[in-house]
Amino acid sequence: MKGAIKTLLPVVKLFWSERGASLASGAGLSTLAMLAGGGLLGLSGWFITASAFAGLTVASAMVFDVFMPSAGIRLLAIGRTASRYGERLVTHDATLKVLAALRERLFRGWAEPAAAARMIRRPAKLLFRLTNDVDALDSLYLRVLVPAVVAILAACAVTIALCFIDPALGALAGLWLVIVCLGLSFVGGRMALKPGRRRAHAMEALRARSIDLVAGQTELSMVGQLQAQRIAVAEADKRLAKADDALNRIDSVVAAGFSLASTLLLTATLLTVALLAKQGTIGAPAAALALLVAFAATEPFAAMRRGVLELGRTLLAVRRISPRLKAEAAAQTMARPAIGYAFQLTSVLAGHEEKARPVLQDLSLSLAVGERLAVIGPSGVGKSTLLALLAGEIVAGGGSAACLPSARLTQRSELFQDTVRGNLQLAAPDADDHQLRKALAAAGLLLDVEALPHGLSTRLGEGGAGLSGGQLRRLALARLLLRDAPLWLLDEPTEGLDGRTAGAVLDGLASVAAGRSLIIATHIRREAALADRIALLDGGRIAASAVRGAMEFEMLLDRLRPD
Repeated sequence: MKGAIKTLLPVVKLFWSERGASLASGAGLSTLAMLAGGGLLGLSGWFITASAFAGLTVASAMVFDVFMPSAGIRLLAIGRTASRYGERLVTHDATLKVLAALRERLFRGWAEPAAAARMIRRPAKLLFRLTNDVDALDSLYLRVLVPAVVAILAACAVTIALCFIDPALGALAGLWLVIVCLGLSFVGGRMALKPGRRRAHAMEALRARSIDLVAGQTELSMVGQLQAQRIAVAEADKRLAKADDALNRIDSVVAAGFSLASTLLLTATLLTVALLAKQGTIGAPAAALALLVAFAATEPFAAMRRGVLELGRTLLAVRRISPRLKAEAAAQTMARPAIGYAFQLTSVLAGHEEKARPVLQDLSLSLAVGERLAVIGPSGVGKSTLLALLAGEIVAGGGSAACLPSARLTQRSELFQDTVRGNLQLAAPDADDHQLRKALAAAGLLLDVEALPHGLSTRLGEGGAGLSGGQLRRLALARLLLRDAPLWLLDEPTEGLDGRTAGAVLDGLASVAAGRSLIIATHIRREAALADRIALLDGGRIAASAVRGAMEFEMLLDRLRPD
């Protein structure tokens, strides 16, 4: 449990830094509602009993004050209702705002190099982090922290109240509540850790496999794996049900323990106050008050039951998202190269984290400002990895890397369910229609866009639906051309385009890239011919390099796929 506290402490600090005053107010109102409820029950019992005894004789009835106790009962009832309403309002509002802040910090964390790239490869996992994992943290405050504080304060209040009846009774009742009831919560939480984690894993697997079944049913059917995927979904569902059964059994055991603890406390209080009443130490009304206070004493502890059962899920969620919760963990800034260079790489080792070994090994390469470089080589040698390194999407695992700010065109660019104008203005929010049309013309797409029903205002579907694959590629290129970055990184910019269109795109690119540094990863001759220098990448290193005009330049061009 010490490890659990250590895990939760950073998140608790984050909760406090975001909405500390509201969370403290909510806990205070919850405590006030609990105290008002217990006081209302005890005072009502005392008043009813005292009234009954006062009515036995005319003389006692005449002198019995009914106004003060009834006023106290009304005050406690109103206070309990108002406190409970305020507690619900404040705690839930504060919790929702904290969770919103956590999601914002998650997005900031995913801006780190390679973080977003890793998550986007598993969209179901990304969705689970944003929904279930973040939502699991609401139980940390609402069902663990607040009930724990309220329960401890309730134990103190019960101890003080019963001490007025009998000091020994109050002390023993307080010890019983703290040792037994808190102990039951502790034991229940320990027992529920593994089933809670299993339930979270099973739920994530069920969601991911269900998404795969729905999104990929055509492909699964074509390869004859549709039934196998259904079986996988059913297995995840069985694991979820098994974890739920385990948690329900633990819940039943803990609930039975609380019932037994409450019964024993009530029985002990009944015997004690009966003995004290027989001895004449206390009267019947005070005995009734003590019984009802003892009756309500375990209720705050029982409220912790659900929270501790979800502790395993909460701890797992914290461990999975806490590395991305630091607002200051923004994308790392690459060092600036020496004056006159667009980038400088020296003995660099780099690769994606899921790879067993770095793709780029002992790579040394540089590019002068205004120079155009074509990087060629077989598929899988690290051309895209090199561009990802220069774009800051991954970090070097060794050596030194320095690069100017860059803009990158990937092999698969993301387009959004928005207008053509909206997709372009992602790169330049202040760009007017004239600038947008100029970029579209350079990308060879202006005539196609003007032919659309609403031109730049034409709304695209999800993923850019409404345009062909080649048009989407050129729209992504036009968006890159709007970026005022000194270095452009292009990964096969004309792949999938016919020769005539590709030629027009490359001519437009050459005109707008004047004076700008350019690196093109390619296996097509027409793209590499745009460069001033060609570098052959092989085995994670530069195997050959040649400048325009040299015989080796033409020899490297001849290795590429013809137009």
